[in-house]
Amino acid sequence: MSIPSQDNAIQSGRLMRALIYTLLIFFVLYYLLPLWVMVSNSLKTLDEIHGGDMLAPPRAITFEPWKAAWSTTQVGVEATGLRPYFLNSILMVVPAVLISTFLGALNGYVLTKWSFRGANLVFGLMLLACFIPFQIVLIPMARILGMLGLAGTIPGLVMVHTVYGLGFTTLFFRNYYAAFPTELVRAAQIDGASFFQVFWRILVPSSGPIFVVTIIWQFTNVWNDFLFGASFSSYDSTPITVALNNLVNSSTGVKEYNVHFAGAILAALPTLVVYIVSGRYFVRGLMAGAVKG
Repeated sequence: MSIPSQDNAIQSGRLMRALIYTLLIFFVLYYLLPLWVMVSNSLKTLDEIHGGDMLAPPRAITFEPWKAAWSTTQVGVEATGLRPYFLNSILMVVPAVLISTFLGALNGYVLTKWSFRGANLVFGLMLLACFIPFQIVLIPMARILGMLGLAGTIPGLVMVHTVYGLGFTTLFFRNYYAAFPTELVRAAQIDGASFFQVFWRILVPSSGPIFVVTIIWQFTNVWNDFLFGASFSSYDSTPITVALNNLVNSSTGVKEYNVHFAGAILAALPTLVVYIVSGRYFVRGLMAGAVKG
């Protein structure tokens, strides 16, 4: 290749790279624009927001909207802020994520290393649960919760999210364990290892990436859920997503947009922190599970 041709190729590559980076920067700014609007307006006074120009940074930063959203603003009929509902979400999310992840890991272990006749059928039926719309299970789940005496309680919400998330967690672990060497499991069995000893000592230590994927996936889905929370909770067990809706729709004469923005950020903060802290592990573990099975 001649020198002019090489120069043209280099210039074309630079132009293409510049175009790609320009598009990426545009999409990043477009994606972050709503977050900027929420953060900047949550730090403004209500008078400044009424003055217009919601894209402008705050002239005088104030944290009063955040304090109000957390502890004093009107949520429904009570001026409690989002604090008690944040705690409800924590009490709901943590056990639901841990239980569904543990059961999904056990299911994946059984379906791949303790295969039995009809295992593929069972897996297919559990996989089908991933595609059942939320609305279809509302009435049957309400009947079951009523029969068990769990209607309107946090344990009832834990049960709902555990059952609905079990299909996804089983899918993740089954695909991940499908490529795990079965010879190691058989060797452990020959050495006298029991069912749970094989699981805890061999499979679990090598399952870090898929545990991260499953925990992040379940945490995000359970924390952000609105429909189940609105359908199966009572006043004492209302999660933060439902409380946020009540906050925004509570009428006290004046729409406090700065408080609403602060409340929305508080409700989304845990998932943002989870993705910021472990987002790269999520992608890595998801790709590891995607090429297995």
